[in-house]
Amino acid sequence: MKLVLMGLPGAGKGTQAEKIVAKYNIPHISTGDMFRAAIKNGTELGLKAKSFMDSGNLVPDDVTNGIVRECLAEDDAKDGFLLDGFPRTVEQAEELEKILSDLGTKLDAVINIQVNKDSLMTRLTGRWICPTCGKTYHEVFNPPKQAGICDVDGAKLYQREDDKAETVENRLNVNIKQTQPLLDFYGEKGTLFAVNGEQDIDLVFEDVNKILTSF
Repeated sequence: MKLVLMGLPGAGKGTQAEKIVAKYNIPHISTGDMFRAAIKNGTELGLKAKSFMDSGNLVPDDVTNGIVRECLAEDDAKDGFLLDGFPRTVEQAEELEKILSDLGTKLDAVINIQVNKDSLMTRLTGRWICPTCGKTYHEVFNPPKQAGICDVDGAKLYQREDDKAETVENRLNVNIKQTQPLLDFYGEKGTLFAVNGEQDIDLVFEDVNKILTSF
């Protein structure tokens, strides 16, 4: 089972990734994990990636693609994998096709967890945190007994900059713009499957599972 998992921030991609990996016993390969492993192992590409990351720059495609190639050539990925966070561009998707072709295999499916923007805004902007005990609340899914006040110690809750509406909307708009060409690319190849991510978590996984058992 060789998969790419896609979804906008807040769509529940991480939760579904855990469920897929557990059921199908395949490695979950995220971009961050790949970089960390390459750096820890001291590979040439890992050291190159570290130099860019340490200076606050994006790791260029040729280094990222090389690390992906090394990772997918590992023994534990031969029978399947779940790629998360790669590819991010059509150019990276084309390179992934070449890498898999060189390894004598191909993707089985690209699963996109779809959630509309308004729902994502609700999910992502509802988080509030207690500044003293660190307890996290959500306006809709896990509200405090008294609005704006921590249940534990009565402190006034605050919202991180990353969770504020303007920041979240900008992040979603950037992701939507970046993701659409990739969805078009895999749609044309016939490997793209959309799943309704606005359902209960278990129902989302049921739909994912139906796709994966249809091969």
